[in-house]
Amino acid sequence: MAFKLSLIFFTSFLLLHSCIARRNDLQEQQECNFDRLSALQPTSSVEAEGGRTEFWNPNNKEFRCAGVAFLKHTIRRRGLFVPSYTNSVLMVFVEEGRGFYGAVVPGCPETFQSPQEQNGDRPRDRHQRVHNFKKGDLLVIPAGVAHWMYNNGDQDLRVVVMFDTTNRANQLDNIPQRFFILGNPQGKQQGQQEQQLIQQFQGNSILKGFDAETLAQAFKMNRDMGSKLKGENVKEGHIITVEKELQVERPERQQQEEQSQQGEGQGQEQRKEHGNGLEETSCSVRMRVNLDNLDRADIFNPQAGHLISLNSHHLPILRDVQLSAERGHLRKNAIMGPFWVLNAHSMMYPTDGEARIQVVNNQGKQVFDERVEKGQLILVPQNFAVLIQAGNQGFRWVAFKTNDNAMITPIAGRASVFRGLPASILANILQISEEEASNLKYSNAETIMFSPQQRSPADKFVRMLI
Repeated sequence: MAFKLSLIFFTSFLLLHSCIARRNDLQEQQECNFDRLSALQPTSSVEAEGGRTEFWNPNNKEFRCAGVAFLKHTIRRRGLFVPSYTNSVLMVFVEEGRGFYGAVVPGCPETFQSPQEQNGDRPRDRHQRVHNFKKGDLLVIPAGVAHWMYNNGDQDLRVVVMFDTTNRANQLDNIPQRFFILGNPQGKQQGQQEQQLIQQFQGNSILKGFDAETLAQAFKMNRDMGSKLKGENVKEGHIITVEKELQVERPERQQQEEQSQQGEGQGQEQRKEHGNGLEETSCSVRMRVNLDNLDRADIFNPQAGHLISLNSHHLPILRDVQLSAERGHLRKNAIMGPFWVLNAHSMMYPTDGEARIQVVNNQGKQVFDERVEKGQLILVPQNFAVLIQAGNQGFRWVAFKTNDNAMITPIAGRASVFRGLPASILANILQISEEEASNLKYSNAETIMFSPQQRSPADKFVRMLI
């Protein structure tokens, strides 16, 4: 009897749990129906000695449903973003400026070393590879990999960062979390709202929580150094200003650009140089590519613009992180679309100009129709139809996508869905003649990016009368 009661109780518990889980799934699906989209702006910012960080609200519905979060760093001249790592894969787009960065991959050798000084008092400094970057570069930083960034240019460095919080590499919750390794990144206390964002996005130095004496013993240094490691009596803020130009060993700019263009060939040479398997798979992997190089353009229309797609075929690390990107440019009044992305969400970030963007869901409802401009973010959900028309200043953007091989399906133009349908199907559905259907199919020979329609003098005269 007791066994039967236990079995009934256990079965009832499973059914109740199943119902609750199903209800939660239904609520989540209803929450993520994307019935209305918005052009999103940063909601808060945190100042530091060497720059500023702006945050988009990570609790925004669009971000939660897409599993991403965003922030933007402005790093001033000689500003150093102190070393840290995150629970999420990062995609970093360099909007303005130039500099260099390092990513410390566990188990990889310190292949860069400083020259021996004449007096020989100081030992050579050895460290992992340092990379130059410039405007238009996209950087991919794996979860848990320590990295830092420095502005050695003559203007502010601006980078926009996407956290892929639902990436399989993240074993924590879906809140973006940054772990600083050194310094006093939180600095002075902010207001309550800012402090919550700092705690959520920024975190603090992980060494701060350890005992100074024990830290000193671990590094075989004195206790004063242990206190400094904890962040005591050091510069405040997550971006500090270096008093003199930061000196680290790195390739000359031109030399590194040539090495970057060699791509896989360079990786093969490094694999021959290093013997163990970890170095072959991790230490020589490329994490950077430039998206402003027109030689990479997949679509180029002199009257309309160009589109550069970046996927795992171009940058193999994207296969591991399951992300991709694109860089687009529309000329004055040119149009892109209509189209849909069949296997990914897209987060569009305008970098120049403005455009009218229209997004339509599966119910034929227009969920977005606004003019967007530089610095805003808009999520375009998977399979939603999109139409973009540039303004009088043209339109340039970068898009982050949640699939390593995101694919676009055009609805109009050459290689479109309409081109793939028999004319008779179009004729019967639209109640037009087959000749009209054929004209509709072949009326536009351009590919997804369409040049502005030239109006006749009579059209202009009619518009003036209206």
